[in-house]
Amino acid sequence: MDGSAGLPMASDGVIDALADELLDALDRAVLVPPITGRVTGFDLAAGYALAAELVQRRRARGERPVGRKLGFTNRAVWDLLGVDAPFWGTVYDNTVTLLDGSSGRVAIGPFAQPHLEPELVLHFGSTPPAVGGEADLLAHVDWIALGFEIVQCHFSEWTFQTADAIADVGVHGALVVGPPHHLARIPDPLAALRTFTIDLMRDSESQARGGGANVLGSPPRALAEVVAAAHDMPGWQTLRAGEIVTTGTLTALHPVRLGETWRIEATGLDLVEVELSIG
Repeated sequence: MDGSAGLPMASDGVIDALADELLDALDRAVLVPPITGRVTGFDLAAGYALAAELVQRRRARGERPVGRKLGFTNRAVWDLLGVDAPFWGTVYDNTVTLLDGSSGRVAIGPFAQPHLEPELVLHFGSTPPAVGGEADLLAHVDWIALGFEIVQCHFSEWTFQTADAIADVGVHGALVVGPPHHLARIPDPLAALRTFTIDLMRDSESQARGGGANVLGSPPRALAEVVAAAHDMPGWQTLRAGEIVTTGTLTALHPVRLGETWRIEATGLDLVEVELSIG
């Protein structure tokens, strides 16, 4: 792409050129100008169309989709980032780590402008309905866990619109998932997921408090809203058994640096705390 202002979104050639550019930015952790500032009519549907092309390219080079990530489900970050809608993206076998224990490590060198988000992760033991309410979806979840998502952005100073973030691989870098907790052990999971809270610690010092209510009311409610809004967008496929879904940051997002250690502690849900070292 030459960055020409006002370039129309009409042709497959534009999608191909943007996909070339963004895949290169992903691989080299370099920055590019926001697409919405240089492509006329680049809206949410166009962002999903470009994201779908990137999924196909990543599949072709051996990366296997294993689930979804939800973004911008915490409205507290909307004004901060200048966005106005939640969205979904894809996570892959080479971007997701399921921890054997309660601690892990992630290298941030491959990521552009990395930040960290504490999240609640859902795992689908059976295939849910194509569209449904939070109870309909949660009925097919067999376990939940705390996790960290390392998000990244290939636009300078995290300045973009929602469609840009969708196209930019959902601003996803890596997902580290803690030990699972089986949903059947929770007496009233819908209520618990609305009311649980977390403490986010960095090097043993508290950085933020948050909880399930911060993501559009609760993690399964956030998923229900995103599915309802996005199921007819380009690239959407119905959720399937075996997928994981990370439901959005429970606090603000936080910049990360080499040598830090982060930890999530939950109250109101019997979830194993998760610790992440930044390498």
